[in-house]
Amino acid sequence: MDGCVKKTAHIATAFLCLIILTGAGLPETGPKPEVKPGDKQVEQQADDPANVDVAPKPQPKPETKPDVAEPDAASPDVPKPDTKPGENTSDGDKPAPSSDTTSKDAAAPKREVQGPNLPDKQTLEAQHLTIEPESDADHSECVKELQSLGVVFTDLSRIDDGNGCGIDKPIKVTEALPGIKLKPDGVFRCPVALALARWMKGTVIPAAAIAAADQGRITTINQASSYICRLRNSAETGKISEHARGNAVDIASFSFEKGEDIAVKPRREDSTLIGAFQRTVSAAGCLYFTTVLDPESDAAHETHFHLDVLERKGGYRYCH
Repeated sequence: MDGCVKKTAHIATAFLCLIILTGAGLPETGPKPEVKPGDKQVEQQADDPANVDVAPKPQPKPETKPDVAEPDAASPDVPKPDTKPGENTSDGDKPAPSSDTTSKDAAAPKREVQGPNLPDKQTLEAQHLTIEPESDADHSECVKELQSLGVVFTDLSRIDDGNGCGIDKPIKVTEALPGIKLKPDGVFRCPVALALARWMKGTVIPAAAIAAADQGRITTINQASSYICRLRNSAETGKISEHARGNAVDIASFSFEKGEDIAVKPRREDSTLIGAFQRTVSAAGCLYFTTVLDPESDAAHETHFHLDVLERKGGYRYCH
């Protein structure tokens, strides 16, 4: 009887322990790792696992620019020659430098152009220039054009004043068009006389008929310079003037049958018909001449038009 009671007590005790053990539970979250003070990245990862990067993102490489030679600031006024792609611009037969210029080549000092060898630093005598020959066929064709327009002129013997000053086939013009005198007579090459006649007929005379209708027709072109042996702007050094080659004429004023002469002078702000006349004939001059310098161009031309027939590469014209 006592054995049964003890066995029952042991079973009851075991059953009670089982109830107590099954009622106990594990904590919902485990212990968090200890975070070092100041480690923000670890703190964020601990608080929000979604912010954890599996691997660090690569940083973009900094952009690199090719080495480009800077312009030579020491000689900004030295003109660069016009070159075509692939054209050799080096001295003699040496190959042109490639684009892969080493730092050693880039750092090498540039050869300076000696000032006294430039035309703008030389006297006329030092330039050793010669007179340009003219084609007989071209001159003959030009003369026929003058005759058809009624230009009054005479042929002159070849002019050679030395140092490149002179005209191979000069002419002397006394009337630019029938009834319109050139005063004084002008000496230059035939193409100058032809351009002058065409400019007068096509632009100057029609414009004057509107701007100075009450003054009648133009009777005289007063010229300030035709052929003369000198440098540009009568300087002591520099390039030879186109006047010295018979390629230019300077126009100072126009005389009419009545009324005052129309003088060439600064008229940019002149709002009268005469101002409009001068601006018109100046602009139209570039249709006939390759160079037109008016009173607005510089101080050396404030009292006249400079008109010349200098031939430039590509048919380029300079008009101001």
